[in-house]
Amino acid sequence: MKSINPATNQCIKEHRGHTREEVSRILEQVHGDWLLWKETSFKERARFMRTAADILLRERDECASIITSEMGKLKKEARAEVEKCALVCNYFADSAETLLQDEIVTTDYSKSLVTFAPMGVILAVMPWNFPFWQAFRFIAPALMAGNGAVLKHASNVFGAALKIEEIIQRAGFPKNLFRSLIIPSDQVERVIENPVIQAVTLTGSEGAGRQVAGTAGKMLKKSVLELGGSDPFLVMEDADLDQSARVSLTARTMNAGQVCISAKRFIVHEKVAKTFEAKQKELFESLVVGDPSEDATQMAPMARPDLVDELHAQVEKSIELGARLVTGGHRLDRPGNYYAPTILADVKKGMPVYDEETFGPVAAIIQVKDEEEAVFTANDTPFGLGASVWTEDAARGERIARRIDSGMVFVNSMTVSNPSLPFGGTKSSGYGRECSQYGIKEFVNIKTICIQ
Repeated sequence: MKSINPATNQCIKEHRGHTREEVSRILEQVHGDWLLWKETSFKERARFMRTAADILLRERDECASIITSEMGKLKKEARAEVEKCALVCNYFADSAETLLQDEIVTTDYSKSLVTFAPMGVILAVMPWNFPFWQAFRFIAPALMAGNGAVLKHASNVFGAALKIEEIIQRAGFPKNLFRSLIIPSDQVERVIENPVIQAVTLTGSEGAGRQVAGTAGKMLKKSVLELGGSDPFLVMEDADLDQSARVSLTARTMNAGQVCISAKRFIVHEKVAKTFEAKQKELFESLVVGDPSEDATQMAPMARPDLVDELHAQVEKSIELGARLVTGGHRLDRPGNYYAPTILADVKKGMPVYDEETFGPVAAIIQVKDEEEAVFTANDTPFGLGASVWTEDAARGERIARRIDSGMVFVNSMTVSNPSLPFGGTKSSGYGRECSQYGIKEFVNIKTICIQ
């Protein structure tokens, strides 16, 4: 299995996969260390987790270089990703004991309480677009709750997976409490079926989610899914157009547009649609596209050539069906997986950029006549991950936010993840939550104890 640099399409490194026997042995080793780990105190767990955060910050540039070389993220974005990993480690080191403290409930018994016990060894199947953050967003709450963990990372970022394993071990955790499995996707089902695994979490595509959830359901094991999104970005007639356009640039082109919670459908009131389009066009065309390892670069390559092909097919089909090309719409004539920052206007239902998730730097502008149509259009999608609403009236923004069918809605801000807030979606965007008190309680045994 190879790591390929998206900026050059050159092979960085080949990784030898684990055999079936090695996978079975690793799972038994993780289970063995978990049996001891689950008895440790929160104070001891937190000490190791804070050490992991310190290593991440100390070795930020090295970790960022792995991210940039394996999946093409801008250097500055990769550094920020590593820093956010340290943040989530420290957050759960500080808060896990409080979040999981016993809850006393008044009943007819002498004493009734709810406790939160570790489940066991959890499998995480993680994607390539945030190779460190997605992993640590799982690792920090899972280990602080007293669980063991194994990671099956995306096959193009196994270098990141092995570095994460190294950091956890160097932080002082038991050697086999967290391990990375270097296996292809077609072996995930067998791992889920292993008796050692008690639950599974996946961040990825709808197809992968169905497969993982199906196997977990067959084995009567819990699953948490964070899947795709076609997040709406609503710009009402009273919005600050300069600010909303500036944020739309980041919201759509960060990580070359390869973000599940990035804004993808720009639902704009007809009174301001032309002005917003012009401002967005100017910003998109100002982006400096280039080598992601160079500080001056503002637009990175996409992670794989097949992703460029899929995105371009969506754009071409949408134009064929009547979408108007505002800017971009083509591959860039240079080595690597580069696609021009693209805006399509006059987008309607039935076009791929309306109906499907576009995982790349393509913005779809959809005009609406009023607030009611804006809300209807925002909800007219099989996805329900995040959303963003722009209006100068905060009360109106909250009213609209409450009507949007998604797991997260931000008013006058782009959708982001935060360790202290629940992260996740509804409909085809998955189920369950990560981060916050809700995330750490996904993988615990919520146990009732009554004493008479």
